[in-house]
Amino acid sequence: MERLPKIGLPILIAVVLLIVFVTKSSVNIGYGEAGVLFKTFGGGVVVDEPALGEGFHIIAPWNKVYIYNTKQQEVFEKKMQVLSSNGLEINLDVSVLYQPQIDKLGLLHQTKGEDYLEIVIVPEIRAVARSVVGRYTPEQLYSTKRDAIQNEIYEETKKKVEGQYVQLNGVLVRDVTLPVAIKEAIERKLNQEQESLEYEFRLEKARKEAERQRIDAEGKAAANTILSASLTDKILKEKGIEATLQLAKSPNAKVVVVGSSKDGMPLILGDQ
Repeated sequence: MERLPKIGLPILIAVVLLIVFVTKSSVNIGYGEAGVLFKTFGGGVVVDEPALGEGFHIIAPWNKVYIYNTKQQEVFEKKMQVLSSNGLEINLDVSVLYQPQIDKLGLLHQTKGEDYLEIVIVPEIRAVARSVVGRYTPEQLYSTKRDAIQNEIYEETKKKVEGQYVQLNGVLVRDVTLPVAIKEAIERKLNQEQESLEYEFRLEKARKEAERQRIDAEGKAAANTILSASLTDKILKEKGIEATLQLAKSPNAKVVVVGSSKDGMPLILGDQ
């Protein structure tokens, strides 16, 4: 009975050591994640092998795994202060969609670390936004050029961060805020331009209608001229006689006098 504690103590120690070993030697990587292996006695961060994928992994207890979120993520930069081409201060709200380059996750960890968002994405998006917005006037930023600004910020930021092992998926300009006085002045100008365009449209419509009527009148005049030239007195008399004969055949009582009018055309008297 006295020997049992002596035997049980080494077993207990062995169990504890086994638990510690298993705990230190295993890592579970969740969905949408990847792990960077750090070899304490084997050269540090592993950059020449793929990152550890999802699932359960066994590693040496003296090594360590740094787990990264590899899904698409979003960072929202609100009220970034930038200057327009004429030096006016503007606030810009921008969303950036990004994720680490999985095949270069080891290099990202080695050169930037787990705080790569604050080291790479945020500084680059701010610098590029200031550069791009500085090319445009407040009026362009407010009205016609927002899509162009968004595309330029995306393309230029993408080139900068890809070399730093980060994948940029999109940039969205959520809002452009101008000083109230400038915004109202731009809106007044846009309204005046819209009214001017509407007035020009009405003038052009009236001009086209007048042109149409002129062409129509000229066509009718030309047709009448041609018709008048083709109708001789003889033809008119023949047509008149034909019409009179047709009327004479009708059952209505009447007196037809042939050749009594001034121009020799039949007269129809006493219609009842």
